[in-house]
Amino acid sequence: MKRFKNILYVADPVVEQGEALERAVTLSKKTGARLTIAEVIEPIPPFVTRQTPYKLREIVTKHRKSELKKICDSVGGRIKIEAKILEGTFFLEVVREVLRAGRDLVVKPAGGQGSGYGRLIGSNDMHLLRKCPCPVWLIKLTEDRSYRSILAAVDFDEDDEDDENDVTEALNRQILELSVSLADTERSRLHVCHAWYPPYENMMRNQAGMSDEEVDAYVDAVKSDHQRRLESLMSQAKEWSGHEVYEAVRPKTHLERGIPRWAIPSLAQKLHADLVVMGTVARAGISGLFIGNTAENILDQLDCSVLAVKPPGFVSPVTLDK
Repeated sequence: MKRFKNILYVADPVVEQGEALERAVTLSKKTGARLTIAEVIEPIPPFVTRQTPYKLREIVTKHRKSELKKICDSVGGRIKIEAKILEGTFFLEVVREVLRAGRDLVVKPAGGQGSGYGRLIGSNDMHLLRKCPCPVWLIKLTEDRSYRSILAAVDFDEDDEDDENDVTEALNRQILELSVSLADTERSRLHVCHAWYPPYENMMRNQAGMSDEEVDAYVDAVKSDHQRRLESLMSQAKEWSGHEVYEAVRPKTHLERGIPRWAIPSLAQKLHADLVVMGTVARAGISGLFIGNTAENILDQLDCSVLAVKPPGFVSPVTLDK
């Protein structure tokens, strides 16, 4: 896997680093990518500094740097790691670090600060998924050392029957290239899922006066169209990934009937997926429209690690100007 060159691992002091850190270190070693471990500390409010020793900020920073050094030392010198302390609002400083240093992947333990009870993905995670311009890999704290099953979720633009939408094609390509490469590296089973459903089927059956045969023919036609598009996409994936790697992975496709927000998490659970690779962008280049309701609902239901990607043209609302 040669894709990533500049990885940012975001340490969370309230959770064990465990497999998330190991995943980042292993990936960096395999790809030769530069690895930086960063922690974000909240700024000390002025009213606190007025009532505490002058060097409180320096004391806090020194303590957190010491803790980061312990994390770096825990990998046993297998690779060179840079440690960095960031100060400010968590997700803003992470995104700014990505922009400032040209990071091409963010790895973070899922949850931690800002997580609700029983939720894998916390509020800080969701902010990163919405606003971070590079892929975000959220690692489940209790995941296994290696992935046995990876699920890649792809979609098509319903308004573009010929699949010529550049944004959708670019997003699907990133999802599949990453998934095939990961499955090859991990020696894991790769499943590629596309969820479909026939719009207005119930209305056609109950209110439009259409016969069952007519509606069945409509449903079959919708399914056939999605099947064709999925098969065409997988043919392209073979070219993108290289025939040898693709044949070694041999992805299994799943054409799931149902609303994506329910069908994809259900399939992930059924397949005991260790990782879901998916896109999170509803529309590229428009500030504020970075994660669709469908993607957010899917993420809220998953109980496994997530690798979320965005297409070329994505513009983060976060800037380097504070």
